[in-house]
Amino acid sequence: MIYHLLAATIAFFLDRLIGDPPHLPHPVRWIGSLIHFLEQRLNKGTDRREKGVIMLFLVLFVTGTASFLLVFVFYRLHPAAGVAAEAIIIASTIACRSLKEAGLSVYQPLKSGDMKEARIKLSYIVGRDTERLDEGEITRGAIETIAENTSDGVTAPLFWALIGGAPGAMLYRAINTCDSMVGYQNERYKQFGWASARVDDLVNWLPARLTSLLMLCSFPESPYSKKCVWQIVSRDAKKHLSPNSGWCEAAVAGLLGIQLGGVNTYKGQVSHRAEMGEPFRQKTAEDIVLANRIMERSSFLFLLMMWIGGIGYEVARSWF
Repeated sequence: MIYHLLAATIAFFLDRLIGDPPHLPHPVRWIGSLIHFLEQRLNKGTDRREKGVIMLFLVLFVTGTASFLLVFVFYRLHPAAGVAAEAIIIASTIACRSLKEAGLSVYQPLKSGDMKEARIKLSYIVGRDTERLDEGEITRGAIETIAENTSDGVTAPLFWALIGGAPGAMLYRAINTCDSMVGYQNERYKQFGWASARVDDLVNWLPARLTSLLMLCSFPESPYSKKCVWQIVSRDAKKHLSPNSGWCEAAVAGLLGIQLGGVNTYKGQVSHRAEMGEPFRQKTAEDIVLANRIMERSSFLFLLMMWIGGIGYEVARSWF
């Protein structure tokens, strides 16, 4: 487990340093290509739910086997080589820097008053229509993306890296990618993506709740008491369509004293998303920076918590 901790820590700071350079090959793109290949061939005819289970199993088998063999070979060469290989693989599953940059790409034109450019940048990271959004709604879209993906994109892969090293992180990312590609409640994917969505809910259950708690500890600047924020989280997190995403969104909303959720439109179709938090004040562009700060601090606290838990586990194992 200490090797996993070392690899995850290196990966965390490696991601903070270089992120995901677009010109380099990326394992998640390969996973996405495999999912697309299998979906095109299996998502047809009858028994689509069963075929979706088969697709998920094949994606996990290929991803898990490839990452395990790669790490195994490097550990056979030398433990340092194994840790380095794990760190590089785990870093590819983390998106802390990318998430921060996505938020800032919306914040910068919004702060300078370029609403058109801010709407365009937001459209790159959300699925909703952005052409007519005002400052508050643009801010809301960016904050919701940062909050939701703090768990999906940072702490959950770190959690599974602690449990299973690089293969654990890659298996998590494969599940999450399956869900993001086929886990939709529409005619095409409702049956085929059922297994991907359910398994994604399962593997995110604990990391999302731990991250929400750490968010409360990461932002002492909040003018609202921890008790008040926790009441908001415990009240509103369950309202979200996802059993996990609402925990981080409600925490950020409570800490900032704003309300997330509300009316969205998707290709002209109106959709109402459950409200998170209380509208103690109006949302402004600066809230995107504050949401990034919460994301970064809670991610670091999550890493620190992993070290405490990992060392505690190793000590207990050596004693008993």
